Amino acid sequence: MEHLQGTDGGLVLAGRYRLGEVLGRGGMGKVWRAHDEVLGRTVAVKELTAGLYVAEADRAVLHARTQKEARAAARITHPGVVTVHDVIEYDNRPWIVMQYVDGPSLADAAKESGEIEPREAARIGLHVLSALRAAHGAGVLHRDVKPGNVLLARDGRVLLTDFGIAAIEGDSTITRTGELVGSIDYLAPERVRGGDPGPASDLWSLGATLYTAVEGRSPFRRTSPISTMQAVVIDEPPAPRRAGPLGPVITALLRKEPGDRPTATEAERMLLDAMEGREPRAAQAYVPTQRVPDEALRGLSATDGSTTHLPRPVRPDPSGTFPGPGGVPAAPARAGGGQWRTALMTLTVVVALAAAAGLLVSRFAGGEENVPAKEAVGPVTRPAASTAPEPTEEPKQTTSEIPDGWKRVDDPAGFSLVVPPGWERQTDGSQIDYTPDNGRHRMRISIDPDPDFDSPFAHTQSIEKDLHKRLPEYTRLVLEPNIHRDRPGALWEFTWTESKDHPGPRHGIDQMYYAEAGGPEYAFYMTGPEEDWPESRERFDTMVRSWQPPAGDG
Repeated sequence: MEHLQGTDGGLVLAGRYRLGEVLGRGGMGKVWRAHDEVLGRTVAVKELTAGLYVAEADRAVLHARTQKEARAAARITHPGVVTVHDVIEYDNRPWIVMQYVDGPSLADAAKESGEIEPREAARIGLHVLSALRAAHGAGVLHRDVKPGNVLLARDGRVLLTDFGIAAIEGDSTITRTGELVGSIDYLAPERVRGGDPGPASDLWSLGATLYTAVEGRSPFRRTSPISTMQAVVIDEPPAPRRAGPLGPVITALLRKEPGDRPTATEAERMLLDAMEGREPRAAQAYVPTQRVPDEALRGLSATDGSTTHLPRPVRPDPSGTFPGPGGVPAAPARAGGGQWRTALMTLTVVVALAAAAGLLVSRFAGGEENVPAKEAVGPVTRPAASTAPEPTEEPKQTTSEIPDGWKRVDDPAGFSLVVPPGWERQTDGSQIDYTPDNGRHRMRISIDPDPDFDSPFAHTQSIEKDLHKRLPEYTRLVLEPNIHRDRPGALWEFTWTESKDHPGPRHGIDQMYYAEAGGPEYAFYMTGPEEDWPESRERFDTMVRSWQPPAGDG
């Protein structure tokens, strides 16, 4: 252990707090175990080492923050909030004397075990939420809820600590203009966008904290601070795989818009259900993609067993539920507003389940994609991009650029494109394929005149949630928003191992785009064996470049 030595052992602060070993450290300082020699008790002392390396003006700001932490904690009377006993000054910087908690932080516990069992994580969440409700009731926002600030006492208590950047209602801020404080992968999207935080911001951070607890990793951490902030605002978190009944609660708390998140009271009921092992049905009202019973999905399938688009939302009946296909009730959905703005604007996924007529068949219908799911999903070899969409050139293809032997075809659906020798048109329900070998290699073109999603990227994310469960050894290579033909698009590339119609390792790539805001949506999906994928990819690029949409569309 590390010690600060005085003349007779550990350094003694203010004549009473004798420092022992270092319990933990972070970007702002260290936390020491100490002995209060006046009251004969063990305490924790936070040393703000950052004060050693900053200019005088910044040191004044740091001191003000320290005093603010003490005032914030002092306003909250709750057994789940770490008590601040004293603030002293030594070596020209402040030290905070706090209640000592015998036990690890949630971050350390998750790191040691790899993951926290979902019901235990729900119990921890309930305690943190209770502390937050007390803080909010006292006019204090925590603003830095994260696994490292959740302490797990060995006697089962859960305590929230470090109100160092807390905002106190009625108190002038000591954060300088333009400065973003807090751990960025646990900051709510509205805070990253520069908006004013509220109680819902702390609840979002709680959702990210619980995600990390059960999954063993932060849902939004990327390779740089900028890409992490972009992920917080733009990306939907990967679906939690180990969360069990806690999963819908986490998803509800991580809604991008504050008004789309549950209140503290609603979140408490959901966490209580999850802690007791019950499905938190109320959480489904906040989950963009509704959980659909297997019977309802079978009712939505085409006659050949292929997947279909979920129908559009309808209003709930007086009981608060939505009538699903065949009368199966589904939970009510809250629609969140998603827009294409800048790289740091929210892209909200909006998907709801209800009865409707005229089902649209997905381009992944039929053939090798309709396979039983494996319990384990293959590793992701390249994470979903969180950077802003970049324009890509889509030059029009002249006759001289068409490869030898290829021909341009005018499809009965109104579009045209060039196809390789021997590739002929086939239909699969409403799908249009061009293939030389009955689907072993194929290009599928899908047209949706009135898409159900705010963006192609949201559509692609929704499809993946189901597809990765049905494709054995599914591995995502790319899933990112892009700009295609100067319009919002999405690119998705993945591999899997097929066991049915065309057995063996396979590769797929999908490019979607909206011709205009709100549609129509066009999608190009190429699939083929992994063994000759480079040739298939070249065909895909050539065919997509040659695409000419129906007259009047972009």
